[in-house]
Amino acid sequence: MLKSTRLGSWLLAALLLGLWEVLAVVQGWSLLVLPPPSRIAQSLWQGLASGFLWPHVVVTLFEMLAGLALGCVMGVVGGVLLGEFPRWRAVLMPYVVVSQVVPKLALVPLFIMWLGFGWWPTVVVTALICFFPLLENTITALQQVDAQQQELFRLLRASRWQTLWRLKLPAGLPTILAGFRVAVVLSLVGAVVGEFMGAGKGLGALIIAAQGSMDTPLMFAVLVLITFMGWGVYQAAVQCERGLLRRLALPVRASVQDLSV
Repeated sequence: MLKSTRLGSWLLAALLLGLWEVLAVVQGWSLLVLPPPSRIAQSLWQGLASGFLWPHVVVTLFEMLAGLALGCVMGVVGGVLLGEFPRWRAVLMPYVVVSQVVPKLALVPLFIMWLGFGWWPTVVVTALICFFPLLENTITALQQVDAQQQELFRLLRASRWQTLWRLKLPAGLPTILAGFRVAVVLSLVGAVVGEFMGAGKGLGALIIAAQGSMDTPLMFAVLVLITFMGWGVYQAAVQCERGLLRRLALPVRASVQDLSV
């Protein structure tokens, strides 16, 4: 069933691309407006084969991974603190929400003034975009732990740290990792958006350069490359999630036995 569904998806993609190619040739669409898929594929292949695209790919991947790591650490630590201390959550949560409402692209010029040109402004923007899904999911995970299990840990006189480490985090790990999957996809978006302003290298900067030189096939080729990169990092996140849930999720029963010894 799964194989047939995937085959149907690939067939639909091939049909749409074929229809796009035929219409572009028959209608005589200009390359500046909407190039055919064959011209986009040619531009992508030339960029990869010549090595022109690889330095931009490396820069974007570095900014994405650095921003993702920083955002995940901030999100998980902040989520644990706000989840464990309701008074802190009541005071600080409105400010967190307001910080997410502000468009990140509008903050890039400020970060450039504060941090200078280079990769730091893009990393900070990426971290801010990745921060909120981890924060929200971590808070939700800690709040949804079974009340009876928490009561059992209280009866066993477990400390706050023991309850957090042995019960709440293992039980909430699937929810936290769901936020990580969202953050992984958003990290690539944040890296590309952050490169729209003030970046000399990176796929986002290359899109702006392609627009300025009216090279629409190259712009579409970069977008296709970003799409495949996003799909790849998402699948990697899914595999990491499965591995962590299989190896690191501690059974609550074993934790209870350790506390009762």
